[in-house]
Amino acid sequence: MFLVDKPKGLTSSRVVERIKKKFNVKAGHTGTLDPLATGLLVVLTGKFTKNASLFLKLDKAYEVKAVLGIETDTFDSEGRVLRRNDNEVTREELERVVKEFYGDIWQTPPSFSAKKMAGQKAYQLARKGIRVDIPPKKVSIYSLELKEFQFPYFTIACEVSSGFYVRSLAHDIGEKLGVGATVVEVRRTRVGPYHVEEAKGLEEILGYK
Repeated sequence: MFLVDKPKGLTSSRVVERIKKKFNVKAGHTGTLDPLATGLLVVLTGKFTKNASLFLKLDKAYEVKAVLGIETDTFDSEGRVLRRNDNEVTREELERVVKEFYGDIWQTPPSFSAKKMAGQKAYQLARKGIRVDIPPKKVSIYSLELKEFQFPYFTIACEVSSGFYVRSLAHDIGEKLGVGATVVEVRRTRVGPYHVEEAKGLEEILGYK
């Protein structure tokens, strides 16, 4: 098992491919991180790949930076801008809305996600211009804290159940505020009992450092 601190710009699949090639082993990750995201990616190799489903069910923790006043089709800064809003939001307004998301909520995954729809990943359909209607799913937020706020940017830390999309959380916060919001940075800090502080950079694992 490798605990990888995934760098920004690489897909999770690409990280796995590089580990496969380096060590000549069967390998697979246990929960996708977007190319935009950094942080803990658990990669299993050899016979341990059979345990991937157990890891998928583990709770996770993230730190997320988002910007208010912008809405994109991917719910992050790499997507196409759909709307802009210049209305200012106060810290008090943001804190009030953030608190509304604590606990069990119904969440709709982004159209541009790895969620399977009709045998294909949702983002594959969305890129073809096919409308993707993903049904909402019940997920849980165990802790949620507004860490920083300097309008229009805010950073939140959250501990969540499996199947949770932090891009959807930022989007939904923006919707509740009436101004829109989109993610600019994501860092996964924990998967179950494993913490990003225990992880190594990909280049270090591959022996380039």
